[in-house]
Amino acid sequence: MTNSPQTDGITAARLDRATVAANFDDLYPDFDAHEARVAADRCYFCYDAPCITACPTAIDIPLFIRQIQAGMPDAAAHTILSQNILGSMCARVCPTETLCEGACVREAAEGNPVEIGRLQRYATDQLLLVNDHPFTRAAETGKRIAVVGAGPAGLGCAHRLAMKGHNVTIYDAHAKPGGLNEYGIAAYKAANNIAQIEVDWLMGIGGIEIVTGKALGKDLSLDSLKGEYDAVFLGMGLAGVNALGIDGAEKDGVRDAVDFIADLRQTDDLTTLPIGRHVVVIGGGMTAVDAAVQSRLLGAEHVTMVYRRGREAMAASDYELDHAATEGVKLITDAAPVAVHGNGAAREIEFGYTRSGPNGLEMTGETFRLRADNVFKAIGQTLEGAPETLSIERGKIVIDAVGKTSLAGVWAGGDCATGGEDLTVTAVAQGRDAAEDIHAALSQ
Repeated sequence: MTNSPQTDGITAARLDRATVAANFDDLYPDFDAHEARVAADRCYFCYDAPCITACPTAIDIPLFIRQIQAGMPDAAAHTILSQNILGSMCARVCPTETLCEGACVREAAEGNPVEIGRLQRYATDQLLLVNDHPFTRAAETGKRIAVVGAGPAGLGCAHRLAMKGHNVTIYDAHAKPGGLNEYGIAAYKAANNIAQIEVDWLMGIGGIEIVTGKALGKDLSLDSLKGEYDAVFLGMGLAGVNALGIDGAEKDGVRDAVDFIADLRQTDDLTTLPIGRHVVVIGGGMTAVDAAVQSRLLGAEHVTMVYRRGREAMAASDYELDHAATEGVKLITDAAPVAVHGNGAAREIEFGYTRSGPNGLEMTGETFRLRADNVFKAIGQTLEGAPETLSIERGKIVIDAVGKTSLAGVWAGGDCATGGEDLTVTAVAQGRDAAEDIHAALSQ
């Protein structure tokens, strides 16, 4: 295959197979043993370590780094996984620059933190790749728990419950488990099928069954689950996508960014995926960045992210936005979509400039247009399938500090629940903490 960037419209094979393979290779190579020990040597092993406080799962970071320094990566992995059972994927997708590494004292002193994320990946991958599961189940309790959603929250909850001796059935709407780790993360962040490798490894604890193709509100009801199981955990994420709500939003070439990313993750041959020469992504979060960057990696010549507020209000981190810029993505802020133009298919998208007024965001009256074969909308996702009997606030299930919902016997966590921050690591923490509370409730 040859490059064909001169082709207008949406087409596959804009880049040859070798170029696409290189573009979507692992973003960061693994440390080898020597590199890991050198990186570990930079840690001050702080007694009151700010990196631990910054980690949503409260991993003892100085301890696991010291274990790596001492040549004991297996022990380091155990330290990590005891707190965060999805430590390998989190090492790849966590915004470490705003969490542990952002809090590192070397970052404050030198602007060059200890590479905590890569060290975590080095340790956890050691166990995953040899399929060594260091945790064992307690004696069976006879209790059965239903978990809805096989994403980070559901998996984190299920593993901890199984470890306590309970039997867990996970229901998921997709054909494969993993949730956003499998369907919603940029392919170059989760190369070499690492999301499924991690799920397979997690299942080594035993006592967990996964049933796919089952969605709450369609194939499952909360009442029936409550009747059949001793407890229910809801971790199904946000399956819906906000509507664009402008003229022309139904035209060909306009689609949800999450669906585009899912296609990327589930396609064996990326050269078969069609992409436009001109791509516009609407939104300012990680989904928008992932869609924009991967459009470029597939061969789109002109990719623009447009966000209705200023850069300081964007959910994506500066690190991710800078990465997008290095890949050739252009960013336009303070502009909102007005209409998609084209005869049946998108050809241009019109935006209006915005400003903050006394009543919030308002249009200035000035507009501009961008050429667009593809328009990807990444403007937020919505809760689907939750019954009205649950207390919902701002489109999320209301939970307390340990994941209890307004219904007895029902817990929740992750993106579908309040306190979810659209982060894998936060979802795992909420699932883990809910499992501990479920176990306590079932042990009374």
